[in-house]
Amino acid sequence: MNNKTRKRNPVLLVHGINDTGAVFDKMAFYLRKQGMVVCTVDLKPNNGSEVLDKLAQQVADYVNATFAPEQPLDIVGFSMGGIVSRYYIQRLGGIEKVKRFITISSPHQGTNIAYLTWLKGALQMQPDSDFLNDLNSDVEMLKKLNFTSIWTPYDLIILPAESSRIPFGKEVILPVALHPWMLTDKRTFEVVAAALNEPISY
Repeated sequence: MNNKTRKRNPVLLVHGINDTGAVFDKMAFYLRKQGMVVCTVDLKPNNGSEVLDKLAQQVADYVNATFAPEQPLDIVGFSMGGIVSRYYIQRLGGIEKVKRFITISSPHQGTNIAYLTWLKGALQMQPDSDFLNDLNSDVEMLKKLNFTSIWTPYDLIILPAESSRIPFGKEVILPVALHPWMLTDKRTFEVVAAALNEPISY
C-alpha cells in the first residue's frame, strides 16, 4: 500500500429513497479498484415514512460504531441520501469529521415530486419545507469541507433538476438520461473518484 492510499479517508455511501446500500455496488467496486476503503449504510425504513433527521441519526450511529473518533471521513450521498447526509453534517456533528462531501442528484432546494406523497420523510423534501429551509439557513457551513454536487438536467425525480445546486463548491452536470442511472454511469464514477482524490482545501 503506498502513502497516497494510506492517507485516503474511508468513504461512506448513503443511498436514497426505496434503495439500500446495494444500489452503490457498481460505484463501490470502481472506487475500491482505485484503492479506496468504501462502506455503505442501509437506512431503515427506506420508503420515506421516517423523518430524515432520524435517518441522519442512523448515519451518525453507523459512523460512531464503525470509525475511530479521530478518523476523518468522506461521504457520497445519492438523492435523499445527500439530504440525510447534510443533516448529519450540519446538525449531528459530522462537520467535525467529514472532509469531502459529494451529493448526486440530491434535492437541496426540494423536489415537486414530494407533493405527491404524505410520507413524513418525503414531505420534508418539498420545496420550502421547514426541514430544508432550516438546513439551507446555514448551508455555508459546507464551505468548511470540499463539496461537490453532481446532477443531470434530465432528472424526472428531482424537479426542477436545478434543485441539486448549492451556490458554492464544485458543480458537475452530466447528461445522464434517468435519475437512477446516475449511479451506474461511468462518468459519475470518474467524477466521484476525482472529487475524492482532491486535496483538502483548508
